[in-house]
Amino acid sequence: MSKVVLGVGASHSTLMNTHWDRVERADQAEAFRDGLWVARDAVRAAEPDAVVLVGSNHFRGFWLDLLPAFTIGVGECIASGEAGTPEGPQPVDVDLARHVTAGVMADGFDPAFSVRLQIDHGLSHAIQYVLDGVDAPIVPVVVNVFAPPFPSLARCEGLGRAIAGAIATDGQDKRVVVVGSGGLSHQLPFPKWFDPRSDDDHFLVEAWTEGRGDWQKYNARRRDIVLQAPSVIRDDFDRAFLEHLETGRLAEYASWTDQQIEERAGNGGQEIRTWMVMAGAAGHGKGRTLTYQPIDEWLTGMAVALIEPEAAP
Repeated sequence: MSKVVLGVGASHSTLMNTHWDRVERADQAEAFRDGLWVARDAVRAAEPDAVVLVGSNHFRGFWLDLLPAFTIGVGECIASGEAGTPEGPQPVDVDLARHVTAGVMADGFDPAFSVRLQIDHGLSHAIQYVLDGVDAPIVPVVVNVFAPPFPSLARCEGLGRAIAGAIATDGQDKRVVVVGSGGLSHQLPFPKWFDPRSDDDHFLVEAWTEGRGDWQKYNARRRDIVLQAPSVIRDDFDRAFLEHLETGRLAEYASWTDQQIEERAGNGGQEIRTWMVMAGAAGHGKGRTLTYQPIDEWLTGMAVALIEPEAAP
Protein backbone atom coordinates (compact mmCIF):
# COMPACT_ATOMS: atom_id res chain seq x y z
CA MET A 1 0.00 0.00 0.00
CA SER A 2 1.39 3.40 -0.97
CA LYS A 3 1.55 6.05 1.70
CA VAL A 4 2.52 9.63 2.44
CA VAL A 5 5.84 9.57 4.29
CA LEU A 6 6.62 13.28 4.65
CA GLY A 7 4.99 16.68 4.30
CA VAL A 8 6.93 19.85 3.45
CA GLY A 9 5.75 23.45 3.49
CA ALA A 10 7.97 26.01 1.78
CA SER A 11 7.46 29.67 0.92
CA HIS A 12 8.36 30.86 -2.54
CA SER A 13 9.41 34.14 -4.13
CA THR A 14 11.05 34.69 -7.50
CA LEU A 15 12.73 37.69 -5.89
CA MET A 16 14.92 35.17 -4.08
CA ASN A 17 16.53 34.36 -7.42
CA THR A 18 16.79 37.91 -8.71
CA HIS A 19 17.12 40.09 -5.60
CA TRP A 20 19.46 38.13 -3.37
CA ASP A 21 22.03 40.91 -3.21
CA ARG A 22 19.39 43.48 -2.21
CA VAL A 23 18.58 41.82 1.10
CA GLU A 24 19.90 44.13 3.80
CA ARG A 25 20.34 41.30 6.31
CA ALA A 26 22.17 38.60 4.39
CA ASP A 27 21.90 36.27 7.38
CA GLN A 28 18.12 36.12 6.87
CA ALA A 29 18.44 35.14 3.23
CA GLU A 30 21.08 32.55 4.05
CA ALA A 31 18.98 31.13 6.89
CA PHE A 32 15.99 30.69 4.58
CA ARG A 33 18.11 29.05 1.90
CA ASP A 34 19.63 26.75 4.51
CA GLY A 35 16.12 25.78 5.60
CA LEU A 36 15.32 24.82 2.03
CA TRP A 37 18.45 22.65 1.92
CA VAL A 38 17.46 20.91 5.17
CA ALA A 39 14.03 20.22 3.69
CA ARG A 40 15.66 18.93 0.51
CA ASP A 41 17.84 16.57 2.54
CA ALA A 42 14.77 15.35 4.43
CA VAL A 43 13.00 14.64 1.15
CA ARG A 44 16.03 12.75 -0.14
CA ALA A 45 16.21 10.75 3.10
CA ALA A 46 12.52 9.82 2.73
CA GLU A 47 13.41 8.10 -0.56
CA PRO A 48 10.19 9.03 -2.33
CA ASP A 49 8.92 7.24 -5.40
CA ALA A 50 6.76 10.28 -6.20
CA VAL A 51 6.12 13.81 -4.95
CA VAL A 52 2.68 15.42 -4.86
CA LEU A 53 3.56 19.08 -5.45
CA VAL A 54 0.85 21.55 -4.45
CA GLY A 55 1.19 25.19 -5.41
CA SER A 56 -0.39 28.26 -6.96
CA ASN A 57 -0.19 29.89 -10.36
CA HIS A 58 0.47 33.59 -10.88
CA PHE A 59 -1.36 33.89 -14.21
CA ARG A 60 1.26 32.26 -16.36
CA GLY A 61 -0.55 28.97 -16.91
CA PHE A 62 -4.10 29.84 -15.84
CA TRP A 63 -6.23 32.74 -17.01
CA LEU A 64 -9.52 34.40 -16.28
CA ASP A 65 -11.07 32.77 -19.35
CA LEU A 66 -11.12 29.51 -17.36
CA LEU A 67 -9.85 29.20 -13.80
CA PRO A 68 -10.64 26.03 -11.82
CA ALA A 69 -10.40 25.87 -8.04
CA PHE A 70 -8.16 22.77 -8.24
CA THR A 71 -6.26 21.33 -11.20
CA ILE A 72 -4.21 18.13 -11.30
CA GLY A 73 -1.60 17.55 -14.00
CA VAL A 74 -2.06 14.08 -15.50
CA GLY A 75 0.28 14.32 -18.47
CA GLU A 76 2.90 16.85 -19.56
CA CYS A 77 3.99 19.49 -17.07
CA ILE A 78 5.90 22.47 -18.45
CA ALA A 79 7.56 25.09 -16.24
CA SER A 80 7.52 28.70 -17.45
CA GLY A 81 11.05 29.50 -16.32
CA GLU A 82 10.41 33.07 -15.22
CA ALA A 83 12.97 34.88 -13.04
CA GLY A 84 15.54 32.12 -13.03
CA THR A 85 13.22 29.28 -12.03
CA PRO A 86 13.27 25.92 -13.86
CA GLU A 87 12.03 25.92 -17.44
CA GLY A 88 10.63 23.21 -19.66
CA PRO A 89 9.17 19.73 -19.17
CA GLN A 90 9.07 18.24 -15.68
CA PRO A 91 8.74 14.50 -14.93
CA VAL A 92 5.21 13.44 -13.94
CA ASP A 93 4.03 10.19 -12.36
CA VAL A 94 1.16 9.91 -14.81
CA ASP A 95 -0.28 6.70 -13.37
CA LEU A 96 -0.39 8.07 -9.83
CA ALA A 97 -1.71 11.45 -11.03
CA ARG A 98 -4.60 9.82 -12.86
CA HIS A 99 -5.33 7.53 -9.91
CA VAL A 100 -5.33 10.48 -7.49
CA THR A 101 -7.66 12.42 -9.78
CA ALA A 102 -10.13 9.53 -9.95
CA GLY A 103 -9.78 8.91 -6.23
CA VAL A 104 -10.53 12.44 -5.08
CA MET A 105 -13.48 12.62 -7.47
CA ALA A 106 -14.86 9.46 -5.92
CA ASP A 107 -14.41 11.20 -2.56
CA GLY A 108 -16.63 14.10 -3.56
CA PHE A 109 -14.16 16.55 -5.12
CA ASP A 110 -14.32 17.87 -8.68
CA PRO A 111 -10.84 18.91 -9.78
CA ALA A 112 -10.02 19.87 -13.32
CA PHE A 113 -7.24 17.91 -14.96
CA SER A 114 -4.69 18.83 -17.58
CA VAL A 115 -2.66 16.69 -19.96
CA ARG A 116 -0.49 19.73 -20.77
CA LEU A 117 -0.13 21.74 -17.59
CA GLN A 118 1.90 24.95 -17.56
CA ILE A 119 3.25 25.90 -14.14
CA ASP A 120 5.21 28.86 -12.86
CA HIS A 121 7.25 29.59 -9.74
CA GLY A 122 4.26 28.69 -7.60
CA LEU A 123 5.44 25.11 -8.10
CA SER A 124 8.81 25.38 -9.83
CA HIS A 125 10.47 27.27 -6.95
CA ALA A 126 10.00 24.09 -4.90
CA ILE A 127 11.32 21.99 -7.78
CA GLN A 128 14.40 24.21 -7.90
CA TYR A 129 15.20 24.01 -4.19
CA VAL A 130 13.22 21.43 -2.19
CA LEU A 131 13.39 18.80 -4.94
CA ASP A 132 16.93 19.58 -6.03
CA GLY A 133 18.59 16.25 -6.82
CA VAL A 134 15.46 14.26 -5.85
CA ASP A 135 14.99 11.48 -8.39
CA ALA A 136 11.22 11.21 -8.26
CA PRO A 137 8.45 12.33 -10.62
CA ILE A 138 5.79 14.75 -9.46
CA VAL A 139 2.02 14.90 -9.33
CA PRO A 140 1.37 18.65 -9.82
CA VAL A 141 -1.68 20.14 -8.10
CA VAL A 142 -2.57 23.81 -8.67
CA VAL A 143 -4.86 25.68 -6.27
CA ASN A 144 -6.52 28.97 -7.24
CA VAL A 145 -5.46 31.56 -4.67
CA PHE A 146 -5.45 34.80 -6.70
CA ALA A 147 -8.85 35.16 -8.40
CA PRO A 148 -11.76 35.03 -5.98
CA PRO A 149 -13.92 33.19 -5.22
CA PHE A 150 -11.38 30.77 -3.74
CA PRO A 151 -11.88 27.21 -2.53
CA SER A 152 -12.38 27.35 1.22
CA LEU A 153 -9.62 26.40 3.61
CA ALA A 154 -11.83 23.54 4.80
CA ARG A 155 -12.13 22.32 1.22
CA CYS A 156 -8.35 22.52 0.77
CA GLU A 157 -7.68 20.58 3.96
CA GLY A 158 -10.23 17.99 2.89
CA LEU A 159 -8.62 17.69 -0.53
CA GLY A 160 -5.35 16.83 1.18
CA ARG A 161 -7.03 14.07 3.12
CA ALA A 162 -8.64 12.79 -0.07
CA ILE A 163 -5.27 12.79 -1.85
CA ALA A 164 -3.76 10.70 0.93
CA GLY A 165 -6.72 8.32 0.76
CA ALA A 166 -6.34 7.94 -2.98
CA ILE A 167 -2.61 7.30 -2.65
CA ALA A 168 -3.34 4.50 -0.16
CA THR A 169 -5.54 2.71 -2.68
CA ASP A 170 -3.30 2.77 -5.75
CA GLY A 171 -2.35 -0.91 -5.39
CA GLN A 172 1.34 -0.04 -5.35
CA ASP A 173 3.92 0.31 -2.61
CA LYS A 174 5.10 3.84 -3.25
CA ARG A 175 6.58 6.25 -0.77
CA VAL A 176 5.08 9.67 -1.46
CA VAL A 177 6.19 13.09 -0.23
CA VAL A 178 3.69 15.97 -0.33
CA VAL A 179 5.03 19.52 -0.75
CA GLY A 180 2.96 22.67 -0.26
CA SER A 181 4.54 25.73 -1.90
CA GLY A 182 3.40 29.25 -1.03
CA GLY A 183 2.87 31.89 1.64
CA LEU A 184 3.26 32.97 4.21
CA SER A 185 2.06 36.53 4.78
CA HIS A 186 2.56 39.05 2.01
CA GLN A 187 0.67 41.65 0.01
CA LEU A 188 0.83 41.68 -3.77
CA PRO A 189 -0.34 44.67 -5.83
CA PHE A 190 -2.97 42.43 -7.42
CA PRO A 191 -6.46 43.93 -7.77
CA LYS A 192 -9.74 42.10 -7.45
CA TRP A 193 -10.24 41.06 -11.05
CA PHE A 194 -13.83 42.36 -11.02
CA ASP A 195 -12.92 45.77 -9.54
CA PRO A 196 -9.82 47.28 -11.20
CA ARG A 197 -9.28 50.90 -10.26
CA SER A 198 -5.88 52.23 -11.33
CA ASP A 199 -4.14 52.00 -14.68
CA ASP A 200 -1.94 49.24 -13.27
CA ASP A 201 -5.01 47.37 -12.10
CA HIS A 202 -6.56 47.49 -15.55
CA PHE A 203 -3.28 46.36 -17.10
CA LEU A 204 -3.06 43.36 -14.79
CA VAL A 205 -6.63 42.29 -15.43
CA GLU A 206 -5.95 42.52 -19.16
CA ALA A 207 -2.81 40.41 -18.70
CA TRP A 208 -4.77 37.82 -16.73
CA THR A 209 -7.47 37.69 -19.37
CA GLU A 210 -5.45 37.89 -22.58
CA GLY A 211 -2.19 36.25 -21.57
CA ARG A 212 -2.88 32.67 -22.64
CA GLY A 213 -0.05 31.60 -24.92
CA ASP A 214 1.76 34.94 -24.59
CA TRP A 215 2.29 35.73 -20.90
CA GLN A 216 5.80 37.07 -21.68
CA LYS A 217 4.19 40.03 -23.46
CA TYR A 218 2.96 41.32 -20.11
CA ASN A 219 5.76 40.09 -17.88
CA ALA A 220 8.08 43.13 -17.78
CA ARG A 221 5.47 45.65 -16.68
CA ARG A 222 3.75 43.32 -14.24
CA ARG A 223 7.12 42.61 -12.66
CA ASP A 224 7.79 46.35 -12.33
CA ILE A 225 4.43 46.71 -10.60
CA VAL A 226 5.38 44.01 -8.10
CA LEU A 227 8.81 45.52 -7.46
CA GLN A 228 7.24 48.88 -6.58
CA ALA A 229 4.96 47.33 -3.97
CA PRO A 230 5.63 48.03 -0.28
CA SER A 231 6.44 45.10 1.96
CA VAL A 232 3.54 43.99 4.17
CA ILE A 233 4.64 41.05 6.33
CA ARG A 234 2.60 39.98 9.36
CA ASP A 235 5.08 37.98 11.40
CA ASP A 236 2.57 37.57 14.23
CA PHE A 237 0.29 35.65 11.88
CA ASP A 238 3.18 33.68 10.42
CA ARG A 239 4.57 32.59 13.79
CA ALA A 240 1.12 31.59 15.04
CA PHE A 241 0.49 29.59 11.86
CA LEU A 242 3.79 27.76 12.25
CA GLU A 243 3.04 27.03 15.90
CA HIS A 244 -0.24 25.44 14.85
CA LEU A 245 1.64 23.38 12.26
CA GLU A 246 4.14 22.18 14.85
CA THR A 247 1.37 20.98 17.15
CA GLY A 248 -0.79 19.39 14.47
CA ARG A 249 -3.51 22.03 14.71
CA LEU A 250 -3.61 23.61 11.25
CA ALA A 251 -7.13 22.26 10.81
CA GLU A 252 -8.22 25.04 13.18
CA TYR A 253 -7.79 27.46 10.26
CA ALA A 254 -10.39 25.58 8.21
CA SER A 255 -13.15 27.93 9.40
CA TRP A 256 -11.31 31.10 8.38
CA THR A 257 -12.86 33.23 5.67
CA ASP A 258 -11.06 34.86 2.75
CA GLN A 259 -11.52 38.23 4.43
CA GLN A 260 -9.96 37.01 7.68
CA ILE A 261 -6.92 35.73 5.81
CA GLU A 262 -6.45 38.95 3.87
CA GLU A 263 -6.83 41.10 6.98
CA ARG A 264 -4.38 39.00 8.98
CA ALA A 265 -1.89 37.90 6.31
CA GLY A 266 -2.40 40.05 3.20
CA ASN A 267 -3.82 38.90 -0.12
CA GLY A 268 -0.73 36.75 -0.68
CA GLY A 269 -1.61 34.95 2.54
CA GLN A 270 -4.35 33.19 0.55
CA GLU A 271 -1.52 30.84 -0.51
CA ILE A 272 -1.70 29.09 2.87
CA ARG A 273 -4.26 26.91 1.09
CA THR A 274 -1.38 24.94 -0.37
CA TRP A 275 -0.03 24.28 3.14
CA MET A 276 -3.52 23.18 4.21
CA VAL A 277 -3.65 20.63 1.39
CA MET A 278 -0.22 19.38 2.39
CA ALA A 279 -1.10 19.18 6.10
CA GLY A 280 -4.33 17.34 5.36
CA ALA A 281 -2.44 14.82 3.23
CA ALA A 282 0.15 14.41 6.00
CA GLY A 283 -2.56 13.72 8.58
CA HIS A 284 -1.62 16.79 10.64
CA GLY A 285 1.30 14.90 12.10
CA LYS A 286 3.92 16.48 14.31
CA GLY A 287 5.53 19.46 12.61
CA ARG A 288 8.89 21.14 12.80
CA THR A 289 9.73 24.66 11.63
CA LEU A 290 13.12 24.69 9.93
CA THR A 291 13.30 28.45 9.44
CA TYR A 292 11.17 31.57 9.44
CA GLN A 293 12.53 34.81 8.02
CA PRO A 294 10.45 37.94 7.36
CA ILE A 295 12.35 39.30 4.36
CA ASP A 296 11.04 42.69 3.27
CA GLU A 297 13.09 42.76 0.08
CA TRP A 298 11.26 39.62 -1.06
CA LEU A 299 7.93 41.02 0.22
CA THR A 300 7.18 37.77 2.08
CA GLY A 301 7.33 35.97 5.38
CA MET A 302 9.54 33.09 4.23
CA ALA A 303 9.19 29.78 6.06
CA VAL A 304 10.11 26.13 5.65
CA ALA A 305 8.61 23.36 7.76
CA LEU A 306 8.22 19.59 7.88
CA ILE A 307 5.37 17.31 8.97
CA GLU A 308 5.92 13.67 9.88
CA PRO A 309 2.65 11.82 9.11
CA GLU A 310 3.31 8.99 11.55
CA ALA A 311 4.20 11.26 14.46
CA ALA A 312 0.86 12.82 15.32
CA PRO A 313 1.02 14.86 18.54
